[in-house]
Amino acid sequence: MAVRRRKKKKKKDLQRKKPCPFCLDPTLDIDYKNVEVLSRFVSEKGKIVPRRNSGVCAKHQRRLAKEIKR
Repeated sequence: MAVRRRKKKKKKDLQRKKPCPFCLDPTLDIDYKNVEVLSRFVSEKGKIVPRRNSGVCAKHQRRLAKEIKR
């Protein structure tokens, strides 16, 4: 029986995560009345955009989801 070896994937460019827009700008408020801000984090189908796509930190993603559902 032959042993299969997996090839190691080389990471050429380590991609840095973009910083959370809410952490960078504390004046940017997450509020259900602020539709302009919330609409950036909702897809065309009306779903909440995941963290890996939006670049929001975990703390603000939870608040964002709560306010969008409101």
